[in-house]
Amino acid sequence: MYDVVIIGAGVTGSAVARELSRYQLKTVVLEKEEDVCCGTSKANSAIVHAGFDAVPGSMKAKMNVRGNRLIQELSEELDFPYKQNGSLVLCFDEQDLPKLEALKEKGEKNQVPGLRILKGEEVRQMEPNLTEEVKAALYAPTGGIVCPFKLTIAMAENASVNGVEFAFDTQVKTIEKTENGYRIQTEDKVYETRCMVNAAGVYADQWNNLVSSRKLSITPRKGEYYLLDKKAGDFVSHTIFQLPTKMGKGVLITPTVHGNLLVGPTADDIEDKEGVNTTRQGLDKAAAMAKLSAPAVPLSMVITSFAGLRATEKEEDFVLGEAEGAEGFFNAAGIESPGLSSAPAIGEYLAGMIAEKLHAQKKEDFQSRRRDIPCVAESTPEEIQALIAQDPAYGNVICRCETVTEGEILNAIRRPLGARSLDGVKRRTRAGMGRCQAGFCSPRTMEILARELKKDPLELTKAGGDSRLLTGVMKEDL
Repeated sequence: MYDVVIIGAGVTGSAVARELSRYQLKTVVLEKEEDVCCGTSKANSAIVHAGFDAVPGSMKAKMNVRGNRLIQELSEELDFPYKQNGSLVLCFDEQDLPKLEALKEKGEKNQVPGLRILKGEEVRQMEPNLTEEVKAALYAPTGGIVCPFKLTIAMAENASVNGVEFAFDTQVKTIEKTENGYRIQTEDKVYETRCMVNAAGVYADQWNNLVSSRKLSITPRKGEYYLLDKKAGDFVSHTIFQLPTKMGKGVLITPTVHGNLLVGPTADDIEDKEGVNTTRQGLDKAAAMAKLSAPAVPLSMVITSFAGLRATEKEEDFVLGEAEGAEGFFNAAGIESPGLSSAPAIGEYLAGMIAEKLHAQKKEDFQSRRRDIPCVAESTPEEIQALIAQDPAYGNVICRCETVTEGEILNAIRRPLGARSLDGVKRRTRAGMGRCQAGFCSPRTMEILARELKKDPLELTKAGGDSRLLTGVMKEDL
């Protein structure tokens, strides 16, 4: 019998797991994919919202503002990339200035600090590449950017070190209420638990509706993006939004914490909860909307495109807390934007409720700190020499685009909840995320994976499941 079962190892599930690991509770996370951060958490805008857009009093507003305040401290504790770069919401028409004022007032009600409305000239001084059409902008200094992979992995690793179990490739089949809690049937095992957390992303309505009297309805909202080369990374320094107009909410342009430039997303409601394919129409729309903010946005430097899904609940707010008519079943449902920003606060909020319900005691030996994989690309020559002295593998570059070494890949495989696939290595080290998009480093990374995991190379996958990279042997060694 577990105290808590969490469904979903995305950023929300990992945040809840990390906060629950502070308590003397037996907790397990069930994840249908082969790794953490395989759903919405891996394909989003990678920004930390300031909190001015959410409806005052809503769960989105409360969790966003609290999450924004927690994330800097968390980045220092768990050692993941984060930068408070500030954000700008552009207004292109003087007739829309009252909307900009209303957005500022909303942010002030949400207690977002430092909000200011700037004139067009001030905005262009801050960001020279923006269009001359900008009449004004809302400036939010507490907006930020983060690495969503590193954030999710850091929280999951820390939860694991503190005793939380993770079961990957574990697809939940059904959930039923029992006298003492819940029985969860997976493909090959039954889990009994006193409480459970539903952090299943676009599938959260499915599990809620099995046990709760309040039925949820989640629609996948697809967002398509362009990722540009690091040569374009300084095109803007702030996260650039557009004030919603009759043409829609627009798309953002933002630097990433790794030095790239990101453009997107679109927003199209679809039926397919696995529909993460990009489309010509969607990408063209993202490009056209981005050019409204910055006509010279260098889309010739695109190195890849991708799409992600946001879990939009029909009432368009986060659904958090104990589900109606289902004691001990805690929802973290409808976690769309600003879900990434809100995750630390959601983890804190739900873990506190569960600990109170179960009368859980805090651990005296909780380990709050974690160190990330050393990054050779961002290290000084002295630091690199020290790493090589410790392990010569840190001197063997595998991914030239991102300067990722064999030592970093080995670290990614060997650490808690280590990488088991090409994408697992990619998320932890950035091997394969550069200009060539894994065209050159994949074979060498696969050699390391096969050696470390003691697997036949034919068994290796890109992202678990059926995503095998090799289909056979053309020529046996003589």
